[in-house]
Amino acid sequence: MRFAAVIALAFGLTLGSALAQDYVSEEIERQARALIAKSLESSVGYDVIESLTTEVGPRLAGSEAEARARAWGVAKFKQLGFKNVRVETFNMPYWERNYEDAEIVSPFPQKLTVTALGGSVATPVEGVQGEVVRFETMQDLRDAPLTGIEGKIVFVDEYMTRTQDGSGYGVAVQKRSGAANEAGKRGAIAALIRSVGTDSHRNPHTGQMRYEEGVAKVPTAALSAPDADQLQRALSRGAVTLWLALDVESPGERRSGNVLAEIPGRTDEIVLIGGHLDSWDLGTGAIDDGAGIGITVGAAKMIMEMGKKPERTIRVVMFGSEETGLWGARAYAAQHADELDKHIVGAESDFGAGRIYRFETKFAEGKLDRAAEMQRVLAPLGIGPGPNTASGGPDMIPAAAAGMPVVTLKQNGWDYFDLHHTPDDTLDKIDPDDIAQNVAAYAAFVWMAANIEGDFRAEAEGSDQGSD
Repeated sequence: MRFAAVIALAFGLTLGSALAQDYVSEEIERQARALIAKSLESSVGYDVIESLTTEVGPRLAGSEAEARARAWGVAKFKQLGFKNVRVETFNMPYWERNYEDAEIVSPFPQKLTVTALGGSVATPVEGVQGEVVRFETMQDLRDAPLTGIEGKIVFVDEYMTRTQDGSGYGVAVQKRSGAANEAGKRGAIAALIRSVGTDSHRNPHTGQMRYEEGVAKVPTAALSAPDADQLQRALSRGAVTLWLALDVESPGERRSGNVLAEIPGRTDEIVLIGGHLDSWDLGTGAIDDGAGIGITVGAAKMIMEMGKKPERTIRVVMFGSEETGLWGARAYAAQHADELDKHIVGAESDFGAGRIYRFETKFAEGKLDRAAEMQRVLAPLGIGPGPNTASGGPDMIPAAAAGMPVVTLKQNGWDYFDLHHTPDDTLDKIDPDDIAQNVAAYAAFVWMAANIEGDFRAEAEGSDQGSD
């Protein structure tokens, strides 16, 4: 790996001139740097991703395939030598697609490439047909009169902005549920959206949507970007009639679960890392989130290979049913409520397979000196300091809301939303060297967090420990 050689040189230049440590001891820093060097030469993270996506494939939340993924996770953890391997189950509402189709009926008859959005209701068996009403943005639809589009098909044609950090997603994703709910309020018979994505391929992006209470539920689907362009051009020439058929089901609750494993420490304090095991059904879930599983499992495996017992227990979780509503994250926070105060820090890898470029935290202000020390060790990997506004990743949100400090090892997501929730989310999109860089960063961060002096929370009122 060419990148590994560069890092090795950087270590040679920086290790001898390291600043004096306050919280990360010189020994722990040396071990963290050794972990980085070894991880950059290892394929363990990529191998885990390859195994999951090949041996299980798509893993829709609550499905039989997700159950097979849990069995795979248990077997993989045991094969790699983890301890305390178990599955913690929970129930969640299940939804699945059977068939989806759309076409322009007039004036230019042709097929369109669509996918149903998760949680959508079905159309009648014969489908629905109506005139299309286009809205350039989601806000335009919100501002539209409540009358005038009864019996028509709403089309929200809003584009998503490409960004490295994925910040364009927060705006664009509002149409995924918003289009259906606003269409339902106005008597429309269906809603279509331009896919929430940044690609120009004929691959529609699925994703979860939700209906508001008391609003008529209309069937909802996403058009691929080229098909949204085609419909836009057709509409520029006059009225367009479209037919849409969605055969989807919501048969009730199904069993799901989180797969947990540990590297036991000397104390019952916990450093929590993981990714989510489920994926959407269109691709094989390689970048979302097979990559996160491989990165975090691989990082913990690299730590195990050192043969040194951490001070704190390192817990790796393959979260279930993230895509349809953070069901695994919520179940974990509820099932471990009595020990969340012992969770020192949490981090999830769930933003694809790009290189990490920034170390973000959500620590007490008085503990940011620890963040600076950790980031300095990661710097030779090309990882700079970030803001103290990290989310930790979607599956960390419930535990973070209960007070757990979090870290986001921010990945380069420039092309993430080209692949996100599409048939194109497959293993060939992943660069093994990029995964090795992620594994190296996680391994070093986790080892430091498991052994650092003190923690990252605000001191309890009346504490005489100062910032320590």
